[in-house]
Amino acid sequence: MNLQFKRALVGMSAVALVAAAASQGTAAVSGASDQITPQQKKTLQAGIQLAPKSTKAPTATVNGKEVARPNPYLANTPDAAATDWSYWHNLMDAKGKQRAKSAGLAAAKTKAAGRALPSPILHDEEEPDAISGSNDTQDSAERVAGFGTGAKENPRLRILGSMPDLTPPQFGIGTGDEDNGSIPLATETGIGTAGRQQILATGTLGDGPHGTDGDDSNDFDFYKLTAPAGRTLKVSTEGSGSTDTVVGVYNAAGTLIAADDDSGAGATSLLTFDLPSAGDYYVVVAGYSLNGPFPTDPTDSGSGTFGALKGDYTVTIGAVVVDKDYYGVKLKKGDVLGGSVTGAASRLVVHKVDGSQAVGSEQDASSLYPVTSPLPGGGNAVFAYVAEEAGWYAVSVENGVGSYDATLEVYRSGAELDKKQQTIFLDFDGARVNTAIFGGPGVRQLSPFSAFVARWGLPKSAENELITRITATVTENIKTDLIAKGLNSNVAVKVLNSRDSADPFGQENVSRVVIGGTIAESGIDTIGIAQTIDPGNYGHEETALALMDVLSDPANGFGDPSINSYLTPASNKIKFISQVVGNVVSHETGHFVGSYHVDQFNPTYNLMDQGGNFPLLFGVGPDGIGGTADDIDVDFGEDTYNPNEGFTGTEDTLNNTAWALSKPKG
Repeated sequence: MNLQFKRALVGMSAVALVAAAASQGTAAVSGASDQITPQQKKTLQAGIQLAPKSTKAPTATVNGKEVARPNPYLANTPDAAATDWSYWHNLMDAKGKQRAKSAGLAAAKTKAAGRALPSPILHDEEEPDAISGSNDTQDSAERVAGFGTGAKENPRLRILGSMPDLTPPQFGIGTGDEDNGSIPLATETGIGTAGRQQILATGTLGDGPHGTDGDDSNDFDFYKLTAPAGRTLKVSTEGSGSTDTVVGVYNAAGTLIAADDDSGAGATSLLTFDLPSAGDYYVVVAGYSLNGPFPTDPTDSGSGTFGALKGDYTVTIGAVVVDKDYYGVKLKKGDVLGGSVTGAASRLVVHKVDGSQAVGSEQDASSLYPVTSPLPGGGNAVFAYVAEEAGWYAVSVENGVGSYDATLEVYRSGAELDKKQQTIFLDFDGARVNTAIFGGPGVRQLSPFSAFVARWGLPKSAENELITRITATVTENIKTDLIAKGLNSNVAVKVLNSRDSADPFGQENVSRVVIGGTIAESGIDTIGIAQTIDPGNYGHEETALALMDVLSDPANGFGDPSINSYLTPASNKIKFISQVVGNVVSHETGHFVGSYHVDQFNPTYNLMDQGGNFPLLFGVGPDGIGGTADDIDVDFGEDTYNPNEGFTGTEDTLNNTAWALSKPKG
């Protein structure tokens, strides 16, 4: 059984970055990345991978050498389309369960609690087992007193509850007639009429005029439903043999608003999605394709991209009422809340004080935490969240029928509990690094930053100014901006570099970023990579890499990860190179102080943008040229989670960083 892998895409599209953005933190770019096609971009924004699926650790051949493709949660990969997300989700699920049983986790919890670890508060759901509706909203959440980080509060909470079976009668509608490969030709399900809520249909991927016996451009099967307000769309497929289905949901305007791949058994699909309003919706069942599984135009059944897998399937579609159980917890600014659920439930969602979604999860990525993190894991759904304001939050338990067991734990950041200030050391001198911590081949020698200066057309003498400016950029991003924006009035961090300071790595509370080296030297196919993702910053002696070979390669067009692609005679080279390298270093630092990737294809500039749309991370301005007056100062801030990584909601990477780098107590 693969991890549930649903993506809510309301308001998203394949973003044309030529449009000016009016909101703070966004800006226009004079073109989109030309490294992937528009259809590939749409596919990635739908949370669907483009790489072949495998049960073996992914590798790549770079300059004739086989190197590891690293975990994409931790890595800033050169090619977003080459990631086998299914492999990493399954691996992290298994490793999360191992971590939950580890002997060191209880010790980490005790240290974070600052006292003998108390038994958790036990809260039995007040809603009777067979009833729904009494705690199904944030306003009706069952508030739990005594949970928190105060001296007289308990940081641990266990919730036992259940969700009743509200499944409506199911109507069989047989097989949809071909051609039903577009919105205008969709098979009528009857959902929304005469009390019908759920149907079962059978189909074949690969028949009809665009299947094997036609032009083979890819066969799609569309199904129309009409949903009342307040309904949840549930779509699940079953296949025969090796059928690998992908499902998508379009609104009446033809916009893809949700999609799923591999959340069902084997390679089948399972999607649960809260419909935003009453109206007509269209479910498409398609075959997995490396070119993108969905039509380029949902109103044209002949707009497939070829190469999709084929096979027979059955699909259940319902616009139904489901039970959700909300629990209220009171948090302080900077509290680090972690949650996990086992049993029948498969989704957890944190709702902010204002009711907006902070983070939703249907996966367990807790294996990315350092061994010193106290945060829980090992469940069907696991999350970590740093509170932006004080007040009553709600955590909802969703997606399931039957009993569940949820764990919530809350701690202050690791930096607040430590006795020394966090130091980030920028190592430009080259280093021996055990790359096995990133999935690499072991101890490797990485070349110094100086080896790459000439590849940008600069004299060796420029290295000194580059180091000064890179250090200044990192300091601005992870210290100056945090203090100025005031989310945490007690920010404290030192940024040192190898030119001006003796190497302190190995000392307490010193993490480093090695700036230099190549993919071939490290054995890892990446631009940058962090050792962990550490919400709350409980591991203070970590390593990240910022490799320089791809960043200094010859130019290959707008959107390329090479800095040279944005340099012209109009560029201030030193300014732009320093800006880019400083942003890449800040990105990796952002991981080991607690942030995940955000969506790189929307127009919001954020230091945690994932690889694949490099102009945003690099801060290239509207003129498309780096090192000119319209360059963007890229910062941490609010942005939607990256659609491929299994989280929904809005991540505040500025807040995460500010509280992770707090002054130590005492």
